[in-house]
Amino acid sequence: MSTPLILHEDRLFPAEPSARGVARELYGEARGLPILSPHGHTDPEWFATNAAFGNAAELLLQPDHYLYRMLYSQGVSLEALGIPAHGRPTGADPREAWRLFAQNQHLFRGTPSAMWLDHVFAEVFGFTQRLSAETADGYFDEIGAALATEDFRPRALFERFNIELLATTEGPQEDLVHHRAIRDSGWTGRVVTAYRPDPVIDAEHEQFGPALEAFAGLTGQDVHGWWGYLEAHRIRRAAFAGMGATSTDHGHPTAATADLSPPEAEALFNTIVAGRASPAQAELFRAQMLTEMARMSLDDGLVMQIHPGSFRNHNRLLFEGYGRDKGADIPTGTDYVRALKPLLDRFGNNPALSVIVFTLDETAYSRELAPLAGHYPCLKLGPAWWFHDSPEGMRRFREQTTETAGFYNTVGFNDDTRAFLSIPARHDVARRVDCSFLARLVTEHRLGLDEARDVSVDLAYNLPKRAYKL
Repeated sequence: MSTPLILHEDRLFPAEPSARGVARELYGEARGLPILSPHGHTDPEWFATNAAFGNAAELLLQPDHYLYRMLYSQGVSLEALGIPAHGRPTGADPREAWRLFAQNQHLFRGTPSAMWLDHVFAEVFGFTQRLSAETADGYFDEIGAALATEDFRPRALFERFNIELLATTEGPQEDLVHHRAIRDSGWTGRVVTAYRPDPVIDAEHEQFGPALEAFAGLTGQDVHGWWGYLEAHRIRRAAFAGMGATSTDHGHPTAATADLSPPEAEALFNTIVAGRASPAQAELFRAQMLTEMARMSLDDGLVMQIHPGSFRNHNRLLFEGYGRDKGADIPTGTDYVRALKPLLDRFGNNPALSVIVFTLDETAYSRELAPLAGHYPCLKLGPAWWFHDSPEGMRRFREQTTETAGFYNTVGFNDDTRAFLSIPARHDVARRVDCSFLARLVTEHRLGLDEARDVSVDLAYNLPKRAYKL
């Protein structure tokens, strides 16, 4: 027997009545604001071709590692779910993969994934019964029928979701063909790119050699020489800016930065490209390149995003069989105070530089990150990210950073997702949680209601627009 799917209007609001009333009022200010998604991983080809999405499994399950990592943890194989292996389809039947997903909905109870999915099912597709083994085929068929219509093409959904801007993420070795197609199509939707140079900076990246060759081909530079390599970055950054990029993105294992002299940096680079680098030298090169990227940002104005603290592709078997980004990235403890000091000694007092720092190490919020962002003009705090993109994670972030960094040394919310249809759901959760936090401050007489109204709008819209120079 199926169960009704109900999105309670007061979800995520305080249980205490007076605070709940304030949260409702503040949410009324924020809920209808346009969505700014300045950091994400959706596929630009969707918006370049505007082709219809194929089916429920292809659209909702296969791009979302939040979903299949949970299923995998309970013994469900990625092959059975139809997850491509190194980009190659597995041959799994999409309907059977969807049925398997539907049979395991209980695994997501209490997780943000359940909240996002319910929002998508109710608000985007209009379902009134929960997804389950009994409703799986009905869901699959109705979603498939909807996706065949013009109203569910990528561009139509982009406009329906009230997205003002969506950023994808590409590497410097990529030719941005889909972004050029979007620009040349005449469509007014704003889909931009972001510069993610990791494949040509991280000597331990499995694509480093081929990416470096593609980097050379796109720039015409001798990227095996230090000065040609730096010039190639400048050329590609300018090309990305031409496709709308306002930011760079750096997913290094740690937050380490370095400030080597030019001869020292050149000597280290020569060791890197010769393939003789030790792990310590590879880490030092990544650290030096964060400082070089900051130097370039002062020249071209691109905002830096630093995303450290993830042991990526921890599951060797999955990495070898399926490639990157298959739900096996695990948070690690991260130092920021000492790690960022070389970069901050060089550029930290320059307000013309903008560096947004994220973390997967929540112990660093009040001890390191909030004090750093509450002091250095160049630093801002990115929102609760990835494993902490959840109601509790967002609350912890606000509770541990606001007293020291305030609201205005943070950058609002970004969804950081490959799952396109979940974008409105994720932003709605963030707006509700922020309004609930503000309501507590109002009812404790720590913040005026008029101030809270302003902050609710700033967190949802003005801060990301300002921080990412949109």
